[in-house]
Amino acid sequence: MRADLLPALIQLAHQAGEAIMQVYHGDFAVQHKADQSPLTEADLAAHRIIQEGLQHLTPELPLISEECELVSFAERQRWQQYWLVDPLDGTREFVKRNGEFSVNIALIDQGRPILGVVHAPALGLDYFADGLSAYKQQIGDAVERIHARELCLDNITVAASRSHPGRKIQAMLHNISVQHGEPHIINMGSSLKICLVAEGKADIYPRLGLTSEWDTAAAQCILESAGGLLVDRHGLPLQYNRKDTILNPEFFARGRTAHDWNQYLE
Repeated sequence: MRADLLPALIQLAHQAGEAIMQVYHGDFAVQHKADQSPLTEADLAAHRIIQEGLQHLTPELPLISEECELVSFAERQRWQQYWLVDPLDGTREFVKRNGEFSVNIALIDQGRPILGVVHAPALGLDYFADGLSAYKQQIGDAVERIHARELCLDNITVAASRSHPGRKIQAMLHNISVQHGEPHIINMGSSLKICLVAEGKADIYPRLGLTSEWDTAAAQCILESAGGLLVDRHGLPLQYNRKDTILNPEFFARGRTAHDWNQYLE
């Protein structure tokens, strides 16, 4: 399982987080990629630190990062294990300076995330998992094991994207309220929404728009290790590096209880 790598990954995420915060506390320029997503020096600085650190830690393993050119599928489909990284997930939240961004590092083995670290440097918060157990640590506090919760339909909590609300989500929330009463909404940025489900603070995070594989892998490992699931609209767990595109399908990050969330989209 290579769980022995987890402490080094956490340390590496912290080093990337320190570089991000140096930019965060100063003046920085915002560029835009071809897809109009924002890019800052913090993204690039974190990428360089993680890339160098992983190369030193596991020189035999390749890397997919949001901030480097994607290797052709013809080559990467032969990979059994590789690192999947988003050096700064939630750049929009970084630009807004609301603190809801994270460093995401995952180890993928045969299409599944088996190690995951999500570090939120502005919040002083870590989530991490080894594929068997999931943990949370507020910097300075003791490590806490976390568990996804059982669903209570009379008291549903939904984690929702702060920057990507969307009409589909609004319709879903309305339909939940009609059937079960007004849900409690937690708006949050980056992969931290998935971590809210993993620690039992939310029942569901529906993502009904585009994401990339580096956005979800680390948090999926944490959620699954906590007893939840991250599944597509057909109920199948997301897999990685199985197709030419790096884009994810629409998905639900949900707690321990199986439930037909699709019904609220109709």
